[in-house]
Amino acid sequence: MKNIVLIGMPGCGKSTVGVLLAKAMGFRFIDTDIVIQNRTGRLLQQIIDEDGLDAFCIEEERAIMSVEEQGGCVIATGGSAVYSRSAMLYLKQHGYIYYLSLPVEQVEKRINNITTRGIAMRKGDSIADVFRRRRQLYEEYADITVECSGKSLEDTVAEICEEHKLLG
Repeated sequence: MKNIVLIGMPGCGKSTVGVLLAKAMGFRFIDTDIVIQNRTGRLLQQIIDEDGLDAFCIEEERAIMSVEEQGGCVIATGGSAVYSRSAMLYLKQHGYIYYLSLPVEQVEKRINNITTRGIAMRKGDSIADVFRRRRQLYEEYADITVECSGKSLEDTVAEICEEHKLLG
């Protein structure tokens, strides 16, 4: 069975849904943000602050490309994973990509630690700016878009489980 790959904006629930989904499906769970932190020994925000956004994106791509699981995993990516075409094609080769879609207003309400969370964004950008840049990429790479607005975590997990069974 192919991996389940979760993409979407920070705050849309990739990590939380991912853990619950892995339990429900009997899959392993991998959070690529944690892979980055383990590989570098630093927090995401430290990498961005000390090395810059481009270096962070390179680390993110390396972390994703290091995930060697060939099935049976739920992989929660960082929100900026879609900036790397090679990383996304690698993930797509081994899994189905689910875009956890949430309106920007709800994303903004969920993120209250924008300067310390490790969000790959340019200085002076707002969450709305980041959303505008990424939305098209999320839609481009997604095999399935899961609308998360107004749904419980359990509903979102159940929908992904059902879709994944249909995909095979």
